[in-house]
Amino acid sequence: SRNGNYTVGDFMTRKEDLHVVKATTSVDEALEALVEKRVTGFPVIDDDWNLTFNEIQKLMNKNNGKVVGDLMTPSPLVVRETTNLEDAARLLLETKYRRLPVVDIDGKLVGIITRGNVVRAALQIKRSIES
Repeated sequence: SRNGNYTVGDFMTRKEDLHVVKATTSVDEALEALVEKRVTGFPVIDDDWNLTFNEIQKLMNKNNGKVVGDLMTPSPLVVRETTNLEDAARLLLETKYRRLPVVDIDGKLVGIITRGNVVRAALQIKRSIES
């Protein structure tokens, strides 16, 4: 162990394994994907893997609730790969969020840390201490 210093990057789900949607993805399509991938939510990104916040208003005016942008969390909490795992775990436990997007220094999505990742991390760390 690294003196118990674990980071979000050690346990997050990496970009290449992530299921993501665009703000313009239809709600029906997103719901189908949720069922198919057996996940409870997606990060919403643009074509360059930036998390999307500010496009929502424009979309809402246009679509009347037909696209993901209408339903998503407007400005989610984010963490970095270097964020201490304990701090991320605390955020997940103390807020209503089930997952936190992980972004790089430019705000581009590199992964996601979920409550499930944190539980698995705790088990893994516990086992490594005991062995």
